[in-house]
Amino acid sequence: MKRLIFTFFVAIALSTSGCTLDDSEPNFHFSPLRILSADMPDFFELNQSYEITVMYQLPDACTGFRGFEVSQSDLTTRNVVVFGTVQTDGQACAQVVKEAEASFTFNCQYDEPYLFRFWQGEDANGDQQYLEIEVPVN
Repeated sequence: MKRLIFTFFVAIALSTSGCTLDDSEPNFHFSPLRILSADMPDFFELNQSYEITVMYQLPDACTGFRGFEVSQSDLTTRNVVVFGTVQTDGQACAQVVKEAEASFTFNCQYDEPYLFRFWQGEDANGDQQYLEIEVPVN
C-alpha cells in the first residue's frame, strides 16, 4: 500500500514538473486614462466617507479599466488618476473612444478644505493637466 501511495505522489510530481512558465513579454501594460469629469459633494463632514464617481475615457477596444491611484501631495490635496490595462498581444484594436465611469471611496480626515486634482492628460508641451475641484469641510 505504501508503494502504491509513493508511486501516486511520484506520478503527480513528474506530471506537474513538465509545466513551464511562459517567459515571454507580458501581453499588456498599464496606462493612465483621461478623466473627463468628477461628481463631488458640495461639502464634506469630518470623519465621514464619500463615494466619488468619475467619468473617464477609454481610447480604444484594447484598453480596460484597472483602478484608481489616489495620492496625497499635501495634507488635504489628492491627485487622482484612473489607470487602465492596454492589451499588447498583437490583436487589432477598434479605435472607438468610449466613456465610462467608476467610483472610489474617500474618507474625510481633516477639517480643512480638500483640493482634488483629477488627471486629464498632457497639453501640447507635455505639461500635466488636471481638473481641480476644492471641497470645503463643515
